[in-house]
Amino acid sequence: MGTGQHILTSKTPTAVFLVVTVDDGGEQAARDALEGLAGIVTTVSSRVPDATLCAVVAIGSDAWDRLFSGPRPAELHPFVELTGEVHTAPATPGDLLLHIKSDRADLAYEVGRLWTAQLGDAVTTVDETHGFRYFDMRDLIGFVDGTENPNGPDAVSAITVDPDQDPDFAGGSYVAVQRYVTEFSEWNALPTSDQEDAIGRSKLENVEMDDDTKPSNAHTALTNLPDVDGEPQDIVRDNMPYGDIAGDGVKGTYFIAYSKTPAITEEMLRHMFLGDPPGNHDRLLDFTTAVTGTQFFAPTAEFLADLPPAPETEPAEQPTTVGPSDGSLGIGSLR
Repeated sequence: MGTGQHILTSKTPTAVFLVVTVDDGGEQAARDALEGLAGIVTTVSSRVPDATLCAVVAIGSDAWDRLFSGPRPAELHPFVELTGEVHTAPATPGDLLLHIKSDRADLAYEVGRLWTAQLGDAVTTVDETHGFRYFDMRDLIGFVDGTENPNGPDAVSAITVDPDQDPDFAGGSYVAVQRYVTEFSEWNALPTSDQEDAIGRSKLENVEMDDDTKPSNAHTALTNLPDVDGEPQDIVRDNMPYGDIAGDGVKGTYFIAYSKTPAITEEMLRHMFLGDPPGNHDRLLDFTTAVTGTQFFAPTAEFLADLPPAPETEPAEQPTTVGPSDGSLGIGSLR
C-alpha cells in the first residue's frame, strides 16, 4: 500500500484551498504540476525549516481520464448535486484541488504562487479561499468545529482506501469540498439556546446534547451516521473559517472532508439537505448556504512521484485519396 499524502496534521493557523479546471491542451502542464508539487513544498520549507508546511493535491473525476491512462479510483465520480425541499447542495466545476496547510500564511501563499505559476494559462481558477484558525478551533458561528473527528489509527483507517477494496489505489483518500456562505445577521439574532438546538451542542463548553434532548434536525443529529452494527462511520473534516471583515463581505466555512469512500460523506450530505426523514433538513442550513461542491481523489505520494502514462491521443485523420491507387494520373491514355 502506498504512502498517503500529509492529510492528518494538527490544525494549522492558516490554510489555502485552491480549485482549478484544466483547460483544453493544458493536460501536460497539469501533469508536470502534479509531479512538481513535492519539490515546491520542499523548497519553500527549506527557507523556514522549523515551520509547519504541507500540501495535498487531488484530482477530479472529469480530469482523471484526461491526465492518466490505466485504471482509475473505483469510486471516483463527480460531486452529486442534492436538491431538497428548501436547500440545495450544488455541484460546481473542479479538476484539481490544492489544500495547503501551514502555521505561516506567507509560506502557504508562496507554495500556491509557485504552483499556479508552473500551471500558467493551462488552468482556470474557479475558487480560491484563504482560511484561518479561529480561537480554540471554532467556526465563525461560535461553535467548536471538527469535534467528532477520529484520532490516531482510527483517523488513518477513516481516510485510507482499503487494499482489499481497490488495490490499485490503496492508501489514497477521497476528498469532498464545499464553501458555505453564512448569513450572520440572522444567526446572531438567535438566542444562544436556539443556536445550541441548531447545532446539538452547548456553545461555550462544547458538550453534545443527549439523544433525548437533541432536536431531530440538529446538525450533529443528522451528520452522525452509525453503520449497521451501530458503530460510527467516520470522516476527517479539516474545515476552516474564512471571509471578509467589514459589512456584508462574504464569510463562512470551507468544508473539506477526507474519507476512504465518498459514500459516507454523500450520505451525510443527503441527511443534511434532503432530511432524515425526508423534509427534516439540517437546521444550520437555514443560516448558511453551500455555493460550491466538488469531489476529488488524493492519490498516494508514490503515484504523484511516478504518474501513469498520459492517455494516447487519437491519430490525426488522414486525407481521403481520390482517384486510382496505382500511381497513375488517372486521365486515360495520351494519343
